Amino acid sequence: QVQLGESGGGLVQAGGSLRLSCEASGLTISSYYMGWFRQAPGKEREFVAAISRDGSTTNYADSVKGRFTISRDNAKNTVNLQMNSLKPEDTAVYYCAADRAGRATRSAGIYYWGKGTLVTVSS
Repeated sequence: QVQLGESGGGLVQAGGSLRLSCEASGLTISSYYMGWFRQAPGKEREFVAAISRDGSTTNYADSVKGRFTISRDNAKNTVNLQMNSLKPEDTAVYYCAADRAGRATRSAGIYYWGKGTLVTVSS
C-alpha cells in the first residue's frame, strides 16, 4: 500500500533545469527523513540529497551542492528536488526515498523506495 511516486524527469540540455516531485501515499512523510538517490547505467546507487522531518536540515552530495535544492511540503505529503545547472554526469534514474530511522544518506537504511524517474542531460 505504501507508494512513493516520482515525476518531473525528462530530457534537458546541459545548463538547464528540472524539478522532480515525489508524492507519497500509504505513509505520512512527516514521520520520515526523506531523500533523493540516483543511479546511472552500470553504476551503483548514490546519495544525492536529504531533508529532515521538519525541513530544517538538509544534506547534499558534494557533486550537486550549490546546484540542487531539496524541499518538502508535509501538508501535501510531497518532496521536491530542484535541479539547476544540470550536467551530463547528472544523467541517471532518480529515486525518492523514505528513512524512518536514519538520515536518508545510505541506501541500506532506506525503508521505502520510489520507482524512479529518468533524467537525461545532453551536451
